[in-house]
Amino acid sequence: MIEKQTPVSGWAVYKRLLRYSVQYWKTFLVAITGMLIVALSALLFAKFVEPMLDKTFIERDLETIKWVPFALMAIYAIRMLGAFLSSYFMAYIARGVVRKMRTKVFAHYLTLPISFFDSQSSGALVSKMVYDVEQLADAAARCITVLFKDSLTIIALLIFMFLENARLTMVLLVSIPILLVFVLYISKRFRRVSQRIQSSMGDVSTITEEIIEANREVKIFGGQSYENKRFEVINKNNWRQFLKYHATNALSSPVIEFVVATGFAGVLYYVTQPGMIENITPGKFASFLTAMLLLMQSARPLAGINAQLQRGIAAAQSVFSLLDENEEINVGSHNLERVKGRIEFKNLTFSYEKDRPVIHDLNLEINAGESVAFVGHSGSGKTTLVNLLPRFYDIQQGSIEIDGHNIADVRLDSLRSHIALVSQNVTLFNDTVAHNIAYGDLDSATTEDIRAAAKAAHALEFIEQLPNGFDTLVGENGVRFSGGQRQRIAIARAILKDAPILILDEATSALDTESERHIQSALNEVMKDRTTLVIAHRLSTIERVDKIVVLDNGRIIETGKHNELLAKSGTYEKLYKLQFSETSESK
Repeated sequence: MIEKQTPVSGWAVYKRLLRYSVQYWKTFLVAITGMLIVALSALLFAKFVEPMLDKTFIERDLETIKWVPFALMAIYAIRMLGAFLSSYFMAYIARGVVRKMRTKVFAHYLTLPISFFDSQSSGALVSKMVYDVEQLADAAARCITVLFKDSLTIIALLIFMFLENARLTMVLLVSIPILLVFVLYISKRFRRVSQRIQSSMGDVSTITEEIIEANREVKIFGGQSYENKRFEVINKNNWRQFLKYHATNALSSPVIEFVVATGFAGVLYYVTQPGMIENITPGKFASFLTAMLLLMQSARPLAGINAQLQRGIAAAQSVFSLLDENEEINVGSHNLERVKGRIEFKNLTFSYEKDRPVIHDLNLEINAGESVAFVGHSGSGKTTLVNLLPRFYDIQQGSIEIDGHNIADVRLDSLRSHIALVSQNVTLFNDTVAHNIAYGDLDSATTEDIRAAAKAAHALEFIEQLPNGFDTLVGENGVRFSGGQRQRIAIARAILKDAPILILDEATSALDTESERHIQSALNEVMKDRTTLVIAHRLSTIERVDKIVVLDNGRIIETGKHNELLAKSGTYEKLYKLQFSETSESK
């Protein structure tokens, strides 16, 4: 999960959220106009009651009685128009804010460093995009609608009531300080519980994503019972947090209504006292009572809106904490021209955690066009070393140079444009085969270029057999293809990029023997005139590279060609013999 941020006041978070609504100020004016119309209609109705009763039932004014139904219809026609304007245009603003926020979160995900994703669960990050951002709709629009519309209605009614009878209105206002104290207390609780809900939803998303991705492992190892128990703990916690939220919400509205009703009771008691009841007409009293009832009707949504407001603020705080995460550092100031591919590691030291380096004062020179393989036991630093070249992680000490240029001084997009990558865990996008090969900056490639790359990667033969050829959708992460086929599409992508530096991270690990032979032949062609860095556990695939670098605990312990290292009878020979014997036994 994302680290907890320093607590920020709800008002500060809400102000930041409101900035996303500023661009819709014209729409907001239309919505406010609708809210004013609703408030005015309530005032007109309260005022309408007095002459309706006095003229109809006391004075028996037949001329006035004739217009009463039409006046009532006119008031509610006005109210209907105002309600539509306020509801629709505030919803327009809300969805606009959500759309803009999701766009911003998505774009921010693309700029965050690899180290950020190493420490986060993808389920929690998806939950922020889907669930947390959706909660902003309430805070951004519905809450504002209720706050403005009902507050304007309450203010209009209070002014009307004060003009009608100031003493009765003052009796009613005695309950306001009590309401304020209760609302402040309940607001803190709502936000605290809402933050726990955000976290629990992230946990639910994480475990759900895990069992979807690992459904084969769950089935083959009989993990259903374990996963059900694990999910039940998380799901029960989520259930408990929602119950706390709803319990608080269920209690807050009745308490607020009770306090308001107590104020109304005080008004009714006061108005029935001698000396008061004689000075007020039935119509005026009914008008005042109607205004009180309308005021209570408007106070009820305000009582319930606090829960949604605090929930929205908690969601906003969660999303803003993500947006405040530092983007990938790009301090480079200049671009690289087409490089030859000479790479030099100078006094390189790197660690993921402080005082625990995984690369120790490493020095290595790789000539342009040279193929270099990195071997060693698991955890020796092979992958880490190669990941530093495209600056997936920033170097703490020493430097890496390409053609004499320190990569720290080069813009990230320029640096990475000179590097192609085929990794062990192939990623294919839910798009066509052609778009997967011509991905990203390669989208301008011609059909002929894509076809040539597929042919060089020995992928053309199976692509042409697909129902729609290169226009076939690969499905989520290429589920329709075998591991070898996915690997060949990834290799075709690297071939199409035609970069001067090529990184092969276990590029043939997912291939069967026949596919590996085809791919190895293709890679031999692709590696010509390119600087190639190869990470391989299968040492049989690197016998022809120009140089083999043996790593142990982040240090270079041997370098040389395949035959030279075997002749030294060192670590490489032991690794080779061990792997050869394991291969023989498996046969």
